[in-house]
Amino acid sequence: MTTDLHYKPAIHFNDVDYSIDETSILKGVTGSFPDGKITTLTGPSGAGKSTLLKLCNGLLSPTAGNIYIHSKHIREYEPVELRRTVGIALQNAPMVKGSVYHNLALPLELAGKKLAQEEAISILDDVGLEDSFLNRDSKDLSGGQKQKVSIARTLLNRPRILLLDEITASLDQTSSREIEQLIVKINQRYNVTIVWITHNLEQAKTIGHYTWVMIAGKVAETGDSKLLESPSTAEVRHFIEGGFA
Repeated sequence: MTTDLHYKPAIHFNDVDYSIDETSILKGVTGSFPDGKITTLTGPSGAGKSTLLKLCNGLLSPTAGNIYIHSKHIREYEPVELRRTVGIALQNAPMVKGSVYHNLALPLELAGKKLAQEEAISILDDVGLEDSFLNRDSKDLSGGQKQKVSIARTLLNRPRILLLDEITASLDQTSSREIEQLIVKINQRYNVTIVWITHNLEQAKTIGHYTWVMIAGKVAETGDSKLLESPSTAEVRHFIEGGFA
């Protein structure tokens, strides 16, 4: 495992374990996701990547070890503050019944607030959707459009960190490319730290500034995303060459 000491960490893990009953999912994870950068997180299925992401915004709590968000221990955050600081978008882009506006407004409504139409239009523009989408029924959206609405909904909280779990895995090539361009734009325009789980090694290499490779619940290698072209460990080379199911 390589270590880059030339960046400020947005999220830092110190010897983090996570277990369910007798099953160990994460084992001694130590390392940082750089502030203001895109880190891609890859590795074979079952490596613990999604579990690691859920630890970052409090959906799960570590069995052992410590997690720091912007140098502040994760337990020091109130749950609402943590979810606003660390947003998450998932592969299936869950929508509730109703219009796109209703889907955007729901998180604010649950907090007793109202989403102004001007703000809704602005956030749709940020993700490349026209204001006419506000009144569209969410069930009529394509996969790529649902993913854009899901990202817009997360961005309404103006998170400093955005976690992405396989958000292009079920999209066609054109929609996938649009989402990639959108995430790069969000990172550059708002200096949002991005952590993106992907099984697409080309995507991990071209979109990420940095990459983590996880294997069997451990961090096998981290560093500049070019590590995927010439990994320093045999285990990661084996993964890249397709040696894992």
